[in-house]
Amino acid sequence: MDAMAGLGPVPAPTYQTKEFLAYETECRSVLKPLLAGLLDMAEAAGWKRRTAAATLMFLAAKQVSEESEASAGG
Repeated sequence: MDAMAGLGPVPAPTYQTKEFLAYETECRSVLKPLLAGLLDMAEAAGWKRRTAAATLMFLAAKQVSEESEASAGG
């Protein structure tokens, strides 16, 4: 079963990346309910919300780091 399917799609940005503050603010507002839903599901499964949030921060940072290394050829 795809539990994430109930969260809905991620809307595309309406601002360009050069409009940094608006772009960032919009991204946060789009992802906030999705993140809350994911944390709710983790908590319902028995994980502590704080642990799940910290794990998501770790995984996000690792993902960005790995992408940076790959694009740098390392």
